[in-house]
Amino acid sequence: MNDYILLMHNDTSKPHSADTDAAWGRYFEALNKSGRFLGGSALGGGQCFARSGTPREITAHIGGYIQVQANSLDDARTFLDGNPVFEGGGTVEIRELSKS
Repeated sequence: MNDYILLMHNDTSKPHSADTDAAWGRYFEALNKSGRFLGGSALGGGQCFARSGTPREITAHIGGYIQVQANSLDDARTFLDGNPVFEGGGTVEIRELSKS
């Protein structure tokens, strides 16, 4: 089994509401029941640093992440079901995490 990260983009036009909070609660409950949820968080502000030169701006279009275990990318895609960003028409990027 491999680890995958789901990166939630800030591209939904759906406003935050009590319904959104409830949807996240249901989603996290389902993730926990799967036994393959490894954690996640919303992302706050920050800053980029570079040893030399001018650092880039932070990637503001990514608002949070969820880490799961899955057998394949297709298996990881099953975690999109019920994800409030995905269900609201937004983008969720899935990446396999390297073991090295």
